[in-house]
Amino acid sequence: MNLVRENPLVFIGKKSLTLVRDVGGVSLFIKDIIKTFPRGISRTHLVTEQMLYIGVNSIPLVILTSLFTGAVTSVQAAYQFSDLLSMRYLGSAVAKAILIELGPVLTAVVIAGRVGAGMAAELGTMKVTEQIDALESLAISPIRYLAFPRVLAGFIMVPLLTIIANFIAIVGGLFVASSFLNVSSHTFLTSFKLFFKMTDLTAGLLKSFVFGTIITTISCYQGFRTEGGAEGVGKATTRAVVVSIVLILVADYFVASVVFGTG
Repeated sequence: MNLVRENPLVFIGKKSLTLVRDVGGVSLFIKDIIKTFPRGISRTHLVTEQMLYIGVNSIPLVILTSLFTGAVTSVQAAYQFSDLLSMRYLGSAVAKAILIELGPVLTAVVIAGRVGAGMAAELGTMKVTEQIDALESLAISPIRYLAFPRVLAGFIMVPLLTIIANFIAIVGGLFVASSFLNVSSHTFLTSFKLFFKMTDLTAGLLKSFVFGTIITTISCYQGFRTEGGAEGVGKATTRAVVVSIVLILVADYFVASVVFGTG
């Protein structure tokens, strides 16, 4: 089989055009979602269903992930502190790492993998089977009926999941420290309280609001622009997860720069 190698400039040009198209498409999509806010907020049953799917159904996975996140954070911090600082600072180091960074980011990544993929697949299937076109033919706005409840539910539930994740992760770190690292629970919690700042918590929660909006917006957008049957649904699902995770990491940097004044 003869393979034709594409000109690199042509390849870069195509990818650049695709990027510009997607940025513009997402911007218009967000504008349409904001425009539906006054009327979309009245459909409380749709929002409640998505809050159940995004939030309540994700709790077991978030708890399991957070528990081992806190445990491994405690082990790694103890290893790094062993030659540099006293172990009495372990609680503060673990708590700050979880509240500021690990809790919000890892929770968002888990939600992107579980919820984002499912959301993109569901909406993508509706798109290729013309169910979304049927809604439009009935004068029902797909944005208001399908996208807005998901975006609002993500905005609300991801921060709540992050709070749960933070608590479970700190408990996991405390258990490992007191059971295996010879750091008493009193020393661990005293260090946590001594160096705790409200900015640590609010920065993580602010990130989670942004992350929740990113995940649901990108997943809905990818689902709405799906084409090509079952293969297209698979590609849309993959794009939704990959783009969401990349944007989570990018947004993480910018939010941290704004909150902590380093950018």
